[in-house]
Amino acid sequence: MADRRVKPSEIQPSLPVDDIVVSGPVDPESIEMDVLFVGGGPAGLAGAIELARLVQQDNESGNGLGEVAIAVLEKSETLGEHCLSGAIINPVVFQHLFPDITDEDFPFFQVVENDKVYFLTERGSFRIPTPPTMHNKGYYSASLSEVVRWLGEKAEQLGVNVFPGFPAERLLVNGDQVIGVRTVASGLDRNGSETANYMPPTDIVAKITALAEGTRGALSQAFLEWQKIGSPNPQIFALGVKELWEVKEPLRSVVHTMGWPLSQDVFGGSFMYPQGENLVSLGLVVGLDYRDASLDVHELLQRMKGHPLFEKQLTGGEVVEWGAKTIPEGGYYSLPTRFHGDGVLLLGDAIGLVNVPALKGIHYAMQSGVFAARVIFESLKQCDYSTRQLGRYDDLLRGSYVIRDLRKTRNMRLAFKDGFAIGAVKAGLMTVTGGAFPGSRIFMERDADIVRKLGHSGEFAPDGEMTFSKVDSVFKSGNVTRDTIPSHLTVGSEVTEEVARFYERMCPAGVYEWVDGELRVNAPNCVDCKATDILGPRWSPREGGSGPKYKRM
Repeated sequence: MADRRVKPSEIQPSLPVDDIVVSGPVDPESIEMDVLFVGGGPAGLAGAIELARLVQQDNESGNGLGEVAIAVLEKSETLGEHCLSGAIINPVVFQHLFPDITDEDFPFFQVVENDKVYFLTERGSFRIPTPPTMHNKGYYSASLSEVVRWLGEKAEQLGVNVFPGFPAERLLVNGDQVIGVRTVASGLDRNGSETANYMPPTDIVAKITALAEGTRGALSQAFLEWQKIGSPNPQIFALGVKELWEVKEPLRSVVHTMGWPLSQDVFGGSFMYPQGENLVSLGLVVGLDYRDASLDVHELLQRMKGHPLFEKQLTGGEVVEWGAKTIPEGGYYSLPTRFHGDGVLLLGDAIGLVNVPALKGIHYAMQSGVFAARVIFESLKQCDYSTRQLGRYDDLLRGSYVIRDLRKTRNMRLAFKDGFAIGAVKAGLMTVTGGAFPGSRIFMERDADIVRKLGHSGEFAPDGEMTFSKVDSVFKSGNVTRDTIPSHLTVGSEVTEEVARFYERMCPAGVYEWVDGELRVNAPNCVDCKATDILGPRWSPREGGSGPKYKRM
């Protein structure tokens, strides 16, 4: 291995836009809806609920639209199985959607009473003042999986059609207008041939399609590229790996850490959240602009659990779930220049509505769904689904607290591109000046354009009690993907051993291995975290119900 440097973008296949965005005849047996939300997460469900409420109120006024067919399409077998977050939730959008329900009756665990932030060394820690952006008092700890299931029930009670187990693979268009989606076929063997259980794809057409796919949704990416919609900075991402523990003693505080096990040139940190009396949510989040190709986020989380701060809380407990996902971290300067097109709107993580310094994204995603619903409702009333009409969505979102919050912290994540110490000083100045410092945009490269050096990773042997292998952790995710499913990961043609070793370390689910001089891809292991789509082989939706089955993540 003479050249031990890796630049992911030189190996990564391009996004197959022409395969994803398709025009031509729609299946005569297509399902017709008025409005389609693609993605059954917080953004899509909040949008569907708000739209159903508006339609109901309008009909009750005596001059309404009548029946409006609203659908939510979700790729997991049941709602919530692909949803993962810390999570500490600002309840503001729940209070709007359900004004007759008290905070105590929302699907949350407990109100946050206090925050603790620590800087870690390998064996020690010292508490530091909680940064202003990270105060969570009055917010709630929650399981995003459970929250999404609860929202799904509320949506169905309002007459929304919720279709789990139907991943969308194609964006159907007529000229520049989006007219719906085509789902993934199921029952194919590893070679793509039909089996006895084959089910063909389904075309679902709608007057308006709202893309709420979450991070790195294939349809959202393809739409932005097809329409040549850029952003001042490219989007950058982090990878979060999380475990849920049953513990002997309850955790009383929301805990965040920075420092060890990350080196000074790596952005990220850990969290430990209470989830009721006997559950603790533990995770490590690492920016994917790291420069050490040997870095392994899953392994770092395992090592981290041996630190006294965490070991004391976890000793005698048991890990009950594991999962991983990527998070858009670019913030204000990575937002697309527009969030809509003819017949289509983009919501939530699909456009990067995450405030990294505040560690918040769920209520922003839900608020985008609410704004989308209001604009969709007016579009239905006027029978106008054009860019001109749907552009009102951009106006609402850009004029709201969502974008104002992102603007206040617009350079904070970007300030850490040159390391933790310099970044911390810059972030402090940005906080004091309300985001005015340094007065201009800090440019960031795409994560895939960062050159990485493959170093020597230390040996790590999990003990099966406190620390776990990737294979054992994937089992804890509930992943039951068919072993004979076609691979949904497209690998570049020039995969050297250096590149393969990078993929091995980067993927938290053990999908990639260098075996007998070639890259082996264990596609069924994938938990759809999308790290591979950012730094390696391209991800595409696979047969409905594939992937993890999170219960309380």
